[in-house]
Amino acid sequence: MNKFLKSFGYSFSGLAYAFKAEWNFRFHLIALLLVTLAGWFFELSLNEWLWITAAAGMVLTAELFNTAIEVLVDLISPEIHPKAKIIKDVASAAVLLSAITAFIIGLIIFLPKIFLHVA
Repeated sequence: MNKFLKSFGYSFSGLAYAFKAEWNFRFHLIALLLVTLAGWFFELSLNEWLWITAAAGMVLTAELFNTAIEVLVDLISPEIHPKAKIIKDVASAAVLLSAITAFIIGLIIFLPKIFLHVA
């Protein structure tokens, strides 16, 4: 049981590192806070909340993997190397793709609600 509880400590340590070290991780958390507030304001359905939750989880998970990959590449290849750059760029592209997908999900959910609210 002690090992099980320690594993949560390691996970929270990783979250704390990403929060402290990665501006993009904090940016995505702020975006999630704003989306959550908008969701409450527009009274999203359960299905819409599920899509928002899945999209947010996808982006934050991609950001954490990107951070881990960047740290690993820096450890293995402290000097600049073309292959290290490719690894970092591809990991970053995964975050970008997940963020674009989440943004499109947000547009699909929120744009009709915004137009109905304004009209």
